[in-house]
Amino acid sequence: MLLGLVLLMCAPACGPAREVLLLTAQPSRPKEGSSMTLICETQATSQKTDAQLEFCFFKDGRALGQGWSSSPKLLLPTVWREDSGSYWCEEKTTALRATRSPRIQIQVQGIPVWNVSLEVQPPGGQVQKGKKLVLICLATQGTGDITFSWYKGTLGLNLETKTQSSLAAKFEILAVTDSDTEKYYCTADNGYGPSISELVSVTVRSPVSRPVLTVGEPGAQVFPGDVVELRCEAQSGSAPILYRFYHEDVTLGSSSAPSGGGASFNLSLTAEHSGNYSCEADNGLGPQHSEAVPLTVTVPTEDRKELLTSGILEGLFGTLGPTIMALLFCCWLKKRIGRRPARDPSRSPPSPVPQVSNYVNSAAPLREPSVYENVNVVSSGNEVYSLVYHTQQERPAAVEPRRTQSTDQDAAAIYFRLKKASVTDVDYEDAM
Repeated sequence: MLLGLVLLMCAPACGPAREVLLLTAQPSRPKEGSSMTLICETQATSQKTDAQLEFCFFKDGRALGQGWSSSPKLLLPTVWREDSGSYWCEEKTTALRATRSPRIQIQVQGIPVWNVSLEVQPPGGQVQKGKKLVLICLATQGTGDITFSWYKGTLGLNLETKTQSSLAAKFEILAVTDSDTEKYYCTADNGYGPSISELVSVTVRSPVSRPVLTVGEPGAQVFPGDVVELRCEAQSGSAPILYRFYHEDVTLGSSSAPSGGGASFNLSLTAEHSGNYSCEADNGLGPQHSEAVPLTVTVPTEDRKELLTSGILEGLFGTLGPTIMALLFCCWLKKRIGRRPARDPSRSPPSPVPQVSNYVNSAAPLREPSVYENVNVVSSGNEVYSLVYHTQQERPAAVEPRRTQSTDQDAAAIYFRLKKASVTDVDYEDAM
């Protein structure tokens, strides 16, 4: 009787058997960056009721989504490694208490870092001394937090390490020095093992200093035809260096120094090469110009006279040419108009010579000085003959004296023979 009473009392209290909730995930092993769906399923051991059910999903004690909902499914669009953990769900009706499912562990699978590379700015790894160098470590894929590290040299001197949720990270050297010329590489790791980039060379380049120019041997005298060496050298600066040589700002030529140092240029001198010389050094980081160096080409005296004469003539004919030609033409025209025609001695007789007069009453007749007129010159061997006319004038008398002798004489043509041997040795010989 006591056992029956116990069963009677328990029957209304126990009622139908309780439902069992199960939580599942699709996919069960999701990858980072993908979606995942949680499903809360009811497995009843007795007849189901028609009561309205509500569901809620939890992770590590925190409700997910919008909380209680009539849907037994919850979509998580994107999951990451930090979404790994313990999940469960609960079900409830308005009349009954909530039922909780067993916990399940979900591990989100990450994507390993892959295809890591190192980029350098400025491009090409050529950076000027004192400027900024940027090393960028890149990965084409990888999920979750990625740890990036930068290394210098093949021995792997660690420069910096940083962790961030991205596929790229950068490391900067604000002002590079000569010691930063080296090979670099980087690594990236998201927990599945590091991925290493290839080695990248970085060259720190220094601008060239102001070059120094030397022209031949200092203090040496040079002449036209000599060959002098123009030597230009910058004391510092990254190779290669291109040198250019100038004479009075006119380019003479250029020479390259692939390994640095100086360069030379040989010049064959002429008289026009006197003046100032300079050179320029350039390695792509800005050209530098040397100071001017004077050079004097010594011209011998004979050559200098010829150069001076030709220079004067060139200057005169260049600047005064038209004027000189006009003056010469005027002088020629004036002589042509004013010149008398030459007389032919064979066709025209010589000018009459005044008669010679003798005065009786005079002890010594007074005569005017004789005048000789040179009419013609004839050359024969070493002797010169000249045809001379002799003229003598007489003074007028107050009373005409009685002429005791009146003999009219024509002026005689007299040839004088002149010896070429001596100007003072003159032998006058009457030819007629």
